Amino acid sequence: MAGHSLKRVVLIAVALVVFPLLGFSLWGSLSEPQITSRLQLYQTDLLLQVTELQAEGSTTLQKAVVGNDPLATALEQYQDVRQTATTNLNKFQNQLQQFAAAPDSGEPIAVPTAPATPSQQEKQTRTAIQQQRTLLNQLDLRIGLLQAIQGETAAALTTWQPLAAHPDMPPAAQVAQVLIGLWSEPPQLLPNAEELLQKQLDGWFRYQSLARLYTLQQRNEALTALQTAQQEVAQQTLFKLLLITTVPTLGAMIGIGLLITLGIQWLLQKRSAVSQDTLAWEVPWTWETIAWVLIVGFFFAGQVAIPGLLGLAGRVASSFGMTLSLSGLVGGRAKAFYTLAYYLLMAGTGLYILYRQVKPFRPLPDDWFRLIGKRNWVLWGVGGYFVALPLMFVVSLVNQQLWQGQGGSNPLLQIVLEEGDPVALALFFFTAAVAAPVFEETLFRGFLLPSLTRYFPVWGAIAVSSLVFALAHLSLSEVLPLSVLGIILGIVYTRSRGLLSSMLLHSLWNSITMIGLFILGSGVQ
Repeated sequence: MAGHSLKRVVLIAVALVVFPLLGFSLWGSLSEPQITSRLQLYQTDLLLQVTELQAEGSTTLQKAVVGNDPLATALEQYQDVRQTATTNLNKFQNQLQQFAAAPDSGEPIAVPTAPATPSQQEKQTRTAIQQQRTLLNQLDLRIGLLQAIQGETAAALTTWQPLAAHPDMPPAAQVAQVLIGLWSEPPQLLPNAEELLQKQLDGWFRYQSLARLYTLQQRNEALTALQTAQQEVAQQTLFKLLLITTVPTLGAMIGIGLLITLGIQWLLQKRSAVSQDTLAWEVPWTWETIAWVLIVGFFFAGQVAIPGLLGLAGRVASSFGMTLSLSGLVGGRAKAFYTLAYYLLMAGTGLYILYRQVKPFRPLPDDWFRLIGKRNWVLWGVGGYFVALPLMFVVSLVNQQLWQGQGGSNPLLQIVLEEGDPVALALFFFTAAVAAPVFEETLFRGFLLPSLTRYFPVWGAIAVSSLVFALAHLSLSEVLPLSVLGIILGIVYTRSRGLLSSMLLHSLWNSITMIGLFILGSGVQ
């Protein structure tokens, strides 16, 4: 009895540590940008590449992909992102003013990321301000180029001039000076123009600026070589765009068909063919076992203990001139190895605590942690993926309107988007497509969802476990879409009664997302 009371005290103490930290982390994600707007611009850049395609017979397909006026559409999208970035910059500047005006009470103010002291919050806000300013500089370069190519030379020069007058002359300001010289009358060619354009611009924007430079310099051979290379890039880009747009569209159409079929079946039967009573699990443990696995095994171990130990190891490593943190690592392979090692350590710890907590109740009742259930796990996993596509598309549209580009995203998405090393990509892919589905489905669907059927009906257990699954990713903007995905995963697992079905769905979702990121990132280099 005394041991049981001590265990409960420990659980409460850990919960008092974990819950505030998780709350601060979720609140801190408000100041972090989503990757969604960045992905949209990457796809826009690919569309711009395709506009240069001049292959015979490609006009119809090209027009179907890029639309009637792709340059005007791209300009509008870039201006929308710029407006959002300006709003975010003003918000961060207001937060900084609040720091300066606030008394030194030790209370957190407008927490941008947490847990952090007020001084750390101020430092993080300054970093966010610098990031937004850098983004605005890059956007202005591209907005001006889009204006110039459409013949709006005066508007382009107006866009570039404030940036070119930057007193610190960052690289973007130097490029702005080059672009002003290229589109001025008469042109003014700077000696290092080609080097700056090659280094600071990419994709269609690099091509257009270099084509203007070579034309003014009357370097016909360089211009011809540039145009030939651009045609090859445009053909490859057209294929990539078809791949990342056509395949999901076809999948979504299949998903809509499956949803209609399921809806008709429900209307005809008025209820599921499998009753809610038979879907519930026999749960031999109470809420304390559930809390121990989640709070101690997942949140405390994965979000507090392991990061703390790695941070301590990082400080020891830094004293010897070594780096042991994701943010401080240089090179994609190092970050990929670190990410995989961290995730495996977190998963191993969580699964071990899960095993220790359920061991006293062995042998477990039927249906617990079964890999192959009562139905074909491949059909349920693949079918669940198709159903998820249209639902997640609608949810993403709603989510964009709710968060307006803020709310945070998984930092690995940005890393994968910009990564080109195949070894690093393979490691990231294994983490997302294998390690994450196995661990998270075992924990959230294999353990949490069935355990909650002791206190909720099956639909309630699916909903609560999906919300916990979404909150565990610590990004407010991902709560809604991940909750919907979690519900689909929960339904697939509940109906199929096997973890392999939800693991397959989870793996398909993560792996196809990773492949899409790689295609987008590789298309604008």
